[in-house]
Amino acid sequence: MSNGNRDDLASNYQGVWGGRVGFGRHPALLVVDFLQAYTRPGAALYAPGVVEAMNHAPRLLESARHCGIPVIHTNIRYRGQNQLDGGIWVKKAPVMRAMVEGNPDAEFCPQVAPATDELVITKQYASAFFGTSLASTLTALGVDTLIVMGCSTSGCIRATAVDGLQHGFRVMVVREAVGDRHSEPHEANLFDIDSKYGDVIGIDEAIAQLK
Repeated sequence: MSNGNRDDLASNYQGVWGGRVGFGRHPALLVVDFLQAYTRPGAALYAPGVVEAMNHAPRLLESARHCGIPVIHTNIRYRGQNQLDGGIWVKKAPVMRAMVEGNPDAEFCPQVAPATDELVITKQYASAFFGTSLASTLTALGVDTLIVMGCSTSGCIRATAVDGLQHGFRVMVVREAVGDRHSEPHEANLFDIDSKYGDVIGIDEAIAQLK
């Protein structure tokens, strides 16, 4: 998306969309699907934008751990020979069938691997909320603000941001710590999330809020 197009969009949306929701009192960090399939050169899901996001992600993760806020990770796993629990999604996107136990591409990236005391929520679809206990877990922890990093921006990040809003959470997507296969869907979805579903913030702002 060119700067000119971005400026036109911002002008068109001004006063209609694009309000700020801001941080609440009790944040949690959600690390969405930082799996090796997105960062290993040659993998079908390899996304340069995710590799770039990975360069920033450990800094945010370390800050969250240092501040003692809840950290929750998600991964994708299908079970059974035909991945029946993937439903229509694995028919629409057969590349997702790689997300099975024993496939190295389905494992976490070492730079942001969960600590032993951090929760891992397994999902079968794009949103971290759909068909999982995430909303109940966050509510039980008293969380009102969800800081989101991971991949991909146009898929699981967007779906999670939409559902986060719909479950009553303030959603903060950290620009430098999310990535996609291509810059145009990445930028378009960040614009859309920031306009309608949450706040897209810089990593420095996220860390400052945690502190």
